[in-house]
Amino acid sequence: MEARNSVGPQSLPKSQSRFPVFSRRDLMRAALLASAASVLGPGFGLAQSVASAPTPAARGEEGSSVLSAANWKPVFLTVPQDETLVALSEVIIPATETPGAKEALVNRFLDLLLSIESPAFQARFVDALSYIDGESQRQLGQQFRTLTPSDRIWLLTPWAYPRQPDAWIEQEEAPDPGLEHFARLKALIADAYYGSEIGHHELGWDSEITHGAYQGCEQPAANHY
Repeated sequence: MEARNSVGPQSLPKSQSRFPVFSRRDLMRAALLASAASVLGPGFGLAQSVASAPTPAARGEEGSSVLSAANWKPVFLTVPQDETLVALSEVIIPATETPGAKEALVNRFLDLLLSIESPAFQARFVDALSYIDGESQRQLGQQFRTLTPSDRIWLLTPWAYPRQPDAWIEQEEAPDPGLEHFARLKALIADAYYGSEIGHHELGWDSEITHGAYQGCEQPAANHY
């Protein structure tokens, strides 16, 4: 990816760092396009069946307690990779008047998902994180997780809002691999967020269970067929 020498973090308006880079509506759309069935559902189910070690669910542990534990540690990602994921998710879904991706423990859920996913899925995820970290090092001289919020926004903006090809230029530009890497991570983060309890509340869930109390058959046993 070509370095953006004409504009730098120092030129980003200070006010921009106070507002989300993405609207929640756009992120909901990304989550729907990714869909739990194609991104999280089948991969989770298939990988779980071939996992070499029992998952927390298989051991009878309640998932939310495992993820929210004070002594939680990543089971697949390295600590630096997890910190990069947290930093990225905070830019994509920051806390505003409602909790953001960090509060929803999106990084912890994705780490658990990755621990039982296929090697190909794991590699694509890690490659995407590594690419963003590599570009951060190349363009700003720091790892992504150590950047200021405004620097993170500056680095991610061209991937979030890519410029359209110039119709007057005959030679096509080489595709930017960062676009695919960023889109993959954004979709997974959005999907994990809106699949969480916090995300459900933002979508309007009032904590009420959809189905009421189960009522058995009210007919006398003699009338059962």
